Order: sequence, then C-alpha cells, then structure tokens
Amino acid sequence: MPSPLHNVSRWIAQRALLEPDHLAIVDDQRALTYRQLEERTARAAGLLAARGIRPGDRVALLLGNRSAYLELLFGAARLGAIAMPVNTRLAPPEIAELLDDARPAGLVHEHELRDLAQAAAGASKVRPWQLEVGGEADPYEDELASHGPHADIAAVEPETPMILMHTSGTTGVPKGALLPHRKTLYNSLNAQLFFGCTSEDRVLVVVPLFHSFGLKILAIPALYAGATVRLQAHFDPEGVWRTVEREGITYFGGVPTMFHALQGALDSTGADVSSLRFLFTAGAAIPVERIHAFEERGLRLKQGFGQTETSILCCLGATDAIRKAGSVGRPVFHAELRIIREATLAEPPERWEDCAPDEDGEIVVRGPITMLGYWERPEANAETLREGWLRTGDLARMDEEGFVTLTGRARDMFISGGENVYPRQVEAVYEEHPDIREIAVVGVPDERWGETGRAYVVMEPGCTLDAKALQNWGRERIASFKVPTEYRAVEALPKTVTGKVQKFRLAP
Repeated sequence: MPSPLHNVSRWIAQRALLEPDHLAIVDDQRALTYRQLEERTARAAGLLAARGIRPGDRVALLLGNRSAYLELLFGAARLGAIAMPVNTRLAPPEIAELLDDARPAGLVHEHELRDLAQAAAGASKVRPWQLEVGGEADPYEDELASHGPHADIAAVEPETPMILMHTSGTTGVPKGALLPHRKTLYNSLNAQLFFGCTSEDRVLVVVPLFHSFGLKILAIPALYAGATVRLQAHFDPEGVWRTVEREGITYFGGVPTMFHALQGALDSTGADVSSLRFLFTAGAAIPVERIHAFEERGLRLKQGFGQTETSILCCLGATDAIRKAGSVGRPVFHAELRIIREATLAEPPERWEDCAPDEDGEIVVRGPITMLGYWERPEANAETLREGWLRTGDLARMDEEGFVTLTGRARDMFISGGENVYPRQVEAVYEEHPDIREIAVVGVPDERWGETGRAYVVMEPGCTLDAKALQNWGRERIASFKVPTEYRAVEALPKTVTGKVQKFRLAP
C-alpha cells in the first residue's frame, strides 16, 4: 500500500526532527544543518511542483558535487518524481541521446555547463525546461527563495521509481536502470553495515554524484545514518588530504586510479590524517603494493564491487585486504549472490547449476538491492532479469570461504579512470569516419588511468592514419575518456570464418 513511510525523502525530514542542528552537508559554497537541508529540500520540491513536475516525471541533473544535487534529488522524490543523473563528462550528442531516451520534463545544470546543456538540448528531440545552478546570478537560489516549502511527502510504494541512472551502453543509447525507493533503502543498509557509519562520521565525497559510487554508496547512505557529507566538486589529491586534516574526515572513497595520485600527495602535503577510520575503493582491483603503502601510513583500505543495476554487491574488509588480495570480498548482507555455470544460463533459473568452489561462472544476484528493470528496454530486461534473478554479466569464482574474485567480463568492456568503456560504442562512432574502413578498440594497461583504449585501424585506400585528427574526431562525438589514446594502422583485422573480429589476436 502506498505510504510516505516508503519515501526515501522522509529520511531528511526525520533527521531534521531528531538532530536539527547536526551538520548534514558541506560543499564548496555552504554548510547546511539537517534543519536547513530539510527546508531547502522542501523548497526544491515546491520549485519543481511549480514548474509542473508530477509523480513519475523525470528531472535531469547535469550538476557537479554540490548540495543542490541532493536537494533536487530528494525534492523530486518528495513529489514521487524521478531524478535522472547525467554524466557531466559526456559530449552533447551523447546527452541528447539520453534526453531523447528518458524524455525528462526538466534539465537542471551547472552554470559552468550552460553551453553543454544548451548544445545537448538543442540536439535533442525533446525540449525540457532548463534551470541553472551557480554563477553570479544563480537562478536556482532565486527560485528556491521565491517558492514556499512543499510540506507533503508523496505516498509511494517500495517499488516506485526514484532514480533513473543510465549505464554505459555497449551499443547505441545507454540503458536507463530504474532504481526504486526500496533499493535505495536496502543499499543504504548494506553500506551502513559495511562502513559502520553513524551520525559521528564526516564522509568526504569527491567521486561524482552522477555515478552510483558517489551517490548510492557514499552520499545517500551517509545521510540515512545522520552523518555529515562533505561534497568536493573537483578531485585534487593534495586538496583531499588538506580537507581530511582541516575538517576531520572519517572516511572517503575513490577509484584505484585516484589512490595512485593520493599516495604521492599524502607524502608531499604531510597532512594529519589521524581522523580517518578507513579508505574505500571500488571499480577495479587495487595493487597489493598500494594497500601496503597506505597501511604503512596507518590507513586501512576497504574494497567493494558493484554495478549501477545493484549498487554495492561485494565488500572486502580491511582485515582481509592482504590475505585475500585480488578478491572483491563477500556478498553484502541484503542480497543473495550465486556463481552460475555459463552453459546453463540459457535454461530457466530452476535449472541453473552453481559452480563448485574456485570454478569460473557468471555472477547472478537477487534481493531488495536490484533495479526494477531498464527503462523501456523489454528485450534487455528479458535477457538480464530472470524470475527475480539479475544477470550481472561479470565472470567470477567464489572460494570455500565465500570470497568472490572477478575473472572476466561477459561483455566487451574496460575501465578507464573508473569509467566503464564499451569498445563497441567507440567503434560505432569511428565507423562513421570517411577515411576508416574498419576499426577495433581494445583496453590496454595504463599507469595513470588503469586502462585506456587502443584502436587498430584499417584505413580506406589512399588515406593515411592521423592519430591527432582521429582523437579530435572522437572528442566531438563521445566523452573524452572513451576516446582511444593510441592508434595503430593495420592492413586487416583478424577474423573468424563468420567475420567476427578476434581481438585476442591483435598485436600487443
């Protein structure tokens, strides 16, 4: 039965009653107590309602890490509407595709991203209203002040959608994962259990809120626990350590490539980081040497693994970081995880066969942390969701102690600087280049970014490969982190008899 009790936005109202003067959010512009956050969230809901937002409507958020992000997200939830985070690193055509796909009624964007927002909206078939945040004029603050608080919290079902978060697409437009209020609750419970988060914590969020990591693993669970969330708009390694020292941060998270930079910056700043209980990393495996390096400085490292469709799935505690190096940990508390033999996955779930300990298979999961499904993607839903089980597409093995180790990906993908990159999407863009006959993109190791793309290119007769020109071509059409950093001219791509490219045969 619908009830305001199921509405996640109620958490802010409850915290405002329980601890009104406790610091809730600090960003680069302001500091808000829970009373002030509730007031601004209610006004954000009033602003959205005045602009015509109704239950089920989508509101796109093209914003950096600032309090307005969470005010609008909880404000939309207060109305029964859906917040739609948008990756600020995407190119205008990519954002236009997302707008066409989800058809949001509104687009709220950073002052610094005005040109990006307007270019994307101009290329889109839909015409959402636009509202700017930040800058000297700051229209968002003006509208917030001019609208009274929307006191009512919408009655929702646990399955009512709250967030529409697009995944990295393998081909075509990325799929939008519909995340309900129920998932947000249980994900927050999982994170709170693993992190041991309380109202005494001060959590630094420097990874983007437009990703599940920043939003669903760090920020929202911390607010659920009544902690203080410190939002930092840009990643600056030395700035992170200075913030830790100055503001008494108790934990923060980042992808492995960030910790590479943070390691050197810690020594150069000489910051006092004794307030930290632990550090958290997710997105890819972190080298044992780096774990040792932080432990030598008195810093414990926790690790995790997840995806947009589930948020955090497995956690590795600091006490097991060395003993189980390479593992992503054990399954979270509120989820059921299995490793299934790939040969049986085409069968109904009752015929799936579980792998033996240390045998490779695909991770499947069910429980309250899974998404509702992909937005208007019936074929993808039929493939991914099977009688309550969600196929992750990640290959792994589980040992006798229940620790999971990733062994590969069922989908062609690599991770660059914490961002998922699907080579097929990159290849599709370059196949439109008039000088390119064929192209194959693979991920290769990179000391700074973890992995970057390398393109093997078959040029049209009479055309010469110009790496810089090809990079510029890519940057105009896709996010810069997807653009290959290296291009190699080849006479032909190795293929099977059926014409499928054999990427494993491409020269290293």
